[in-house]
Amino acid sequence: MNESGTPPTGTGTHQAFAALSAGNYVRTRWWWVRHAPVRDDGGRIYGQSDPPCDTSDKPVFEAVAKVLPKNAVWISSQLLRTRQTAEAIWDAGYGKGITMRADPDLAEQDLGSWQGKDRASFFATRVPNPSSYWFAAADEKAPDGESFNDLVVRIKRAVDKFTPEYLGKDIVAVAHGGSIRAAASLALGLDSQKALGIAIENCSITRLDHYSSPSESGWRTVMINHQPWSASAER
Repeated sequence: MNESGTPPTGTGTHQAFAALSAGNYVRTRWWWVRHAPVRDDGGRIYGQSDPPCDTSDKPVFEAVAKVLPKNAVWISSQLLRTRQTAEAIWDAGYGKGITMRADPDLAEQDLGSWQGKDRASFFATRVPNPSSYWFAAADEKAPDGESFNDLVVRIKRAVDKFTPEYLGKDIVAVAHGGSIRAAASLALGLDSQKALGIAIENCSITRLDHYSSPSESGWRTVMINHQPWSASAER
C-alpha cells in the first residue's frame, strides 16, 4: 500500500482494472475520516450536540496526514469536532491554508431527547445487540430525532450532491461514526441494520471509490476503519 492508500501497480489484476477504469469511467475517491475522540462529554450521549474533541495525540494526526491525498477537496459536518480534527491533520504535516465546506447533511445522527442522557444508564435499559455498535436498531427513530435509516437517506443526499460536483477528484470528508457507517452501507449495498456492525474508530480512514460513466456507476471499497498510526507504533 502506498502513501495515497492505493495498492501497488505491479499486479496484473490491478493494472487491468486501472486500464478499464481509465478508458471508460471517471473515479471520484471519497476519503472519510471520523473526528477525534470526545473526552469532555461526562459519559453522556452527544449525537448532534457540539462538544469539542481531543486533538492532543499528534502521532495519530501525523499518520493520517501522510495517507490522505494532497490537493483534495475538504468537506465536513457543521459540528465543531470535525473542524478541529481537520485542523489537527493540517497542522500535523498535511498543509496549511486549506478551505473546507461545512454541510449539515454530513452530521451525526440526530439522537433527539437521548442526547444528554448518561450513556451507561441508557444502555442498561436496552436489549443488547451483538452485531451493532449503535444506540438502537436502524429503523428506530430517537424521540424528537432521527433513525439510522434517516441518516442513510441524508448521507446519500450529500454523496449524490458532492460526487458530481467534484467528479474525478479526491474528497476528504471529516464526519462521524454514524455518518461513515451510512456511507459504507451505500457503497456496499448493505441493509442498514447490517451496517451498524461496522467499526469506525476515531480518526480512522474509510475510502470508498465511485466510478461513473454516461451509462452506469458503481462503488469499490478500498478500506474501512484504517488506522495508519497502529502500524508504526505500539499504542
